[in-house]
Amino acid sequence: MRFCSACGGPVEQRVPPLDDRPRHVCPACGAIHYLNPKIVVGSACTFGDRLLICRRAIEPRRGLWTIPAGYMELGESAEEGARREAWEEARAVILIEGLLAVYSLPRIDQVQLLYRARLTVPEVAAGPESLEVRLIDWQDIPWDELAFRTVGWVLRRALELRGTGGPLAPVGNPPAEGPGGSPDGD
Repeated sequence: MRFCSACGGPVEQRVPPLDDRPRHVCPACGAIHYLNPKIVVGSACTFGDRLLICRRAIEPRRGLWTIPAGYMELGESAEEGARREAWEEARAVILIEGLLAVYSLPRIDQVQLLYRARLTVPEVAAGPESLEVRLIDWQDIPWDELAFRTVGWVLRRALELRGTGGPLAPVGNPPAEGPGGSPDGD
């Protein structure tokens, strides 16, 4: 951040009074600008025994597989965001069944809220951010072609909870890397 969104003046980094870390502060009007993590919402969507996956049409990780997910928008709940992302990426209409996982990724300033969801109908189609979408059997998950490590994490979590009732979010991220996902931790 270079300029104040309140008055347009240049900002500087300093620790404001009663704070414990540097912030962007405007010396002209005194506004303190807090930069916070982005929230990503998405869902592992199923129809019967099949899983919805999307091949990314955009960077980062274009051409690799993911679940419908993306940044929350202002004015929507996390669940509304997950439903919107499923529609945007796969033209999928979903019912959210519960929260599968919450992942914190401080290196890239993200918190991810990932749900278990059910498609209301099996008809899906690639939206503008997907090259293609598929309903696949669980044993056909392309583990070595997943776009992000968190996609592998949540799919393993969804696989563990298949056939069970109310899923609960784990506390923290899984401790070890597994197959699928990028080497840089995304």
